[in-house]
Amino acid sequence: MKLTILGSGTSGGVPQIACQCSTCLSRDPRDHRLRTSALVQHEGTSLLIDCGPDFREQMIALPEFPHIDGIFITHEHFDHVGGIDDIRPGVLFGDITIHAEDLVAQHLMQRIPYCFTPPERRYPGVPAITLAHIEPHVPVTIGSLTVTPIRVMHGKLPIVGFHIEPATDGPHATNTNHSVRTLTYITDMKSMPDTEWEYIKGTDTLVVNALHYRFHPTHQTVDDAIAFSRRLNPRQTFFVHMSHFVLPHAEAEAQLPAGFHFAYDGMVVEV
Repeated sequence: MKLTILGSGTSGGVPQIACQCSTCLSRDPRDHRLRTSALVQHEGTSLLIDCGPDFREQMIALPEFPHIDGIFITHEHFDHVGGIDDIRPGVLFGDITIHAEDLVAQHLMQRIPYCFTPPERRYPGVPAITLAHIEPHVPVTIGSLTVTPIRVMHGKLPIVGFHIEPATDGPHATNTNHSVRTLTYITDMKSMPDTEWEYIKGTDTLVVNALHYRFHPTHQTVDDAIAFSRRLNPRQTFFVHMSHFVLPHAEAEAQLPAGFHFAYDGMVVEV
């Protein structure tokens, strides 16, 4: 399984407009953080997690445009859904299904209703999108990957993270033993109910949000993210959704414990 970090930044991106801090002024490309999103690929299946306003730029930066087999949305905030209109090139490869909770689907239909009209009434050129309902703890298998949503809290807002593993059944199944490596992807989390640990135990690779170093009411700090990872005890941990208050990459990375990393845009991780 391969994970590509398409974006590692918070809602304002990095650099922020008109900011003169050391991170925003850095010339290290690892400090240029587009809005958080990721691509998970395995045995011919490609799944997109979130589709933010930088989606077009993120796709152009890839070596080749992948056939996206499904899009999984964590929640309805603009920095996670603002690029959905730009998925129209995907129509070249067939319709695209967005997998989201009902509340998220309702928000999407209100914001971009023209994307969800019946084919006979759809304006030419708009994305061909269908919506599929997801809910915590109910696995969804697409091609060679199985995605299980988990409940996390973005402050007081219930959102979802995803536990992803090779499929165990179906024509593309590749998971034939219990030692297969798995990925847990969580962004915008402040806390997670104790009930959810059962669904992510045994995670090999963790991607989790770490906004910056000081308290925030709806996001984890770097210290929070380290503590969360240590309780889960994955083999490797990557932080995303960082603000410009995280130090420049080289300096920030050097301060992390072994096995922890700040992700950066374009980073490819073998799970």
